[in-house]
Formats: sequence, structure tokens, C-alpha cells
Amino acid sequence: MAAAPVILSVLLLPLLLASGDRYTVGDEKGWNPGVNYTVWVDKHRPFHIGDWLVFYYQSGMADVVQVDNESFVKCDASHPISNYSKGRSYAFELNETKRYYFICSYGYCYQGMRVSVLAHPLSPPSPPPSGDKSASPPAVPTVSAAILAASGAILRLLF
Repeated sequence: MAAAPVILSVLLLPLLLASGDRYTVGDEKGWNPGVNYTVWVDKHRPFHIGDWLVFYYQSGMADVVQVDNESFVKCDASHPISNYSKGRSYAFELNETKRYYFICSYGYCYQGMRVSVLAHPLSPPSPPPSGDKSASPPAVPTVSAAILAASGAILRLLF
């Protein structure tokens, strides 16, 4: 039974580390021709490591192809970094500090169906406010504290 805390910790670790935001590319218009993705990026930036881009499209009518800058400019999907065309959605995590490029290879790239986003590093936590340090702020449980408390309760039930 000593393995139970380790297993529980492994299962809860992704919840503790999940901090990125989820963005639907194109908002309610999705990944479709006729959407101004430059305006969409301007509306939602900055993007950070750990954020997710979710592409919603019509099955068989579009795909999501990750390319380099040159292929992005030329709408050339012949040398993709990755290509996804199954189903009706695709979720992509921004996992490095860099610029990402995505196009549609069904010919719609020439009509503007392409998007480029720059992923920034995560911002460091804000420093505590300066001022009177004699009065401590009220304790507010964080998500991590809540998960740890819940895992402790689960462990007490198991043992």
C-alpha cells in the first residue's frame, strides 16, 4: 500500500502543472476560409508556453499543417513539421518559446487560412506588494493547495 501515495501523486501532477490557456483559433468562426487570423492573433496575444491552440474545422474540407516561416509565406505544405486532418478538431500545445506557423493545405491558405503565433516564456510571479508587512493577508487556498488537501483526504479513506 506504500505505492498508493506515489501513484496518486503521479496522477495529480498534471493537474498541478496545467497552467496554459486554451484558445479557439478563429473564435466562433473556427478554422475556415474568410477569417482574418491576423486580427484574431492581435485580439488574443500574448501567447505563452503551455497555452493551447484548438483548431475546429469541417472534416474532409480542411486540415492543420505546421510549417516553417518560408513555407508559411509561400503557402507550401510539401515539407510539413506536422500535419493533422483527422476528425473535426486539433489541439496544439505551444511548448517552446518561438514562433509557430500553421496553414491549411486544401488551397485555402491563399485565401488567408493561415496563422502565426509567437509563444513567450511564462511570466515570473508578481512580487508581493510593498507596504506594511505587519498585517498578513488572509489565507486564500490555491488550486494546488486544494488538490493536495483532496489527495490527503483520499489517502485517509484508503488507509
